[in-house]
Amino acid sequence: MGGKRLGEMLKKTDWWLLCSAVACSVYGLVILWSMGMMFYGSGTALVKMQTVAVLLGVGCALVISFIDYHVIAACWKIIAPLALLLVGLTFVVGLQAVGTDDRAWLEIGGVSLQPSEILKIAFILTFSVHLERVQEHMNKPLSLLLLCVHGAFPVLLIHFQGDDGTALIFAFIFVCMLVAAGLSWKYILAALLASPLLLAFVWFFVMDDMHRRRIWIVFQPELDPLGDGYQAMQGKITLGSGQMLGRGLFNESLRSVPAMKNDFIFAYIGQVLGFLGCLAVVLLLTVLAIRCLLVARKSNDFLGYLICVGVFAIFAFQAIVNMGMSLSVTPVIGITLPLFSSGGTSVTITYLSIGLVLSVWRNRRSDMFETTGRIKIERVHSLPGVTENSNH
Repeated sequence: MGGKRLGEMLKKTDWWLLCSAVACSVYGLVILWSMGMMFYGSGTALVKMQTVAVLLGVGCALVISFIDYHVIAACWKIIAPLALLLVGLTFVVGLQAVGTDDRAWLEIGGVSLQPSEILKIAFILTFSVHLERVQEHMNKPLSLLLLCVHGAFPVLLIHFQGDDGTALIFAFIFVCMLVAAGLSWKYILAALLASPLLLAFVWFFVMDDMHRRRIWIVFQPELDPLGDGYQAMQGKITLGSGQMLGRGLFNESLRSVPAMKNDFIFAYIGQVLGFLGCLAVVLLLTVLAIRCLLVARKSNDFLGYLICVGVFAIFAFQAIVNMGMSLSVTPVIGITLPLFSSGGTSVTITYLSIGLVLSVWRNRRSDMFETTGRIKIERVHSLPGVTENSNH
């Protein structure tokens, strides 16, 4: 009976989502193996750590998928304080990873951990619960103000930690979930009209010279080819050197690029597998992101819908910004390519977020047609500014 029940549970798994995630990981392992062999003396250590993270992540994703996401969301009172405690510890005993300028890591039992990754999951859960509770009156000024305070908290916390790249991920998650929840168009329009003033304020009063220089470098990396522009220029040159088919995984004339294990792995992929290899990466990550949105549409309720949108936001933002860094169209802000870049914490937590989407899929609503043949009336998620009580 146990094996039969497990088989039935596995049949309800969203294999499109899980298999596309595993395909990304396998692709990434091949790239890391090549990188290790050509530049680190051996690909074994690099691949071994990543393989363990992938296997652990897939296992955790399946376990979480078997748990009702309502139960997981109800545990936010445990998950959120734990995540905040771990992030808080980085301000006291945080470690600075090689090649970074922020103390965003902890070492626990000889294992390095990046608490901000755990905070992503905690924020998606807490913000989903918050939005669900105020759904009917979220566009009232007080409700919206409290939602903005909720969203600003992790952004500012990670900003003060020194990891502005991850802070931007939290900001993007917040915006995507807020708009998807039904933010009124009048607020969206007001935000767009006020954005030039806000950007000017951030430019002159929030950013320091280093951040402003990083943005200028995006447009003119040759202004500082041996300093802040070095990574951007090398990444772009390395990416283009592969041309259409690449120079091969084990070509002895391959170029090295700074942070190629994580931030600039897309540039390395372009070098060894060319345009077609990069296109495969884009297609795989697009399938992942779109699948999250498809599961959101099939979700049984508003909570599941919001969780899927939050996970989609992580994939979309990180993929676009990471690939943009190698193409010199976005600033170099230390954002990894999901499931491809080296990093045990990042890979494992990414699979945990996939597990949440799998749980939503497992508990999705039934088909539109009942056994009686009558059309089942279903709740349709509101468009921004449109509520369920609107007259049509």
